[in-house]
Amino acid sequence: MKMVKANVRTGEYARESEVIRDGLRALMARDRAVESWLSTMVVPSYDLLKADPTRAVSADQVREAASLPPRPLGRGR
Repeated sequence: MKMVKANVRTGEYARESEVIRDGLRALMARDRAVESWLSTMVVPSYDLLKADPTRAVSADQVREAASLPPRPLGRGR
């Protein structure tokens, strides 16, 4: 509640209900973004991996790839 009151006190919002409403809208937007990411990126990737487990990489392979310097853009892509 301190943050809500502080936002009203500084004049950023006229009433506490506006702060709460804005916060709820932000949470709803974040939830929509997560749902979109899950349905457009995660689920299709999971389905591909489930259909062909040979596509999987181990945690060690991910760590190794993450430790390599980035490749220059435009080569091999």
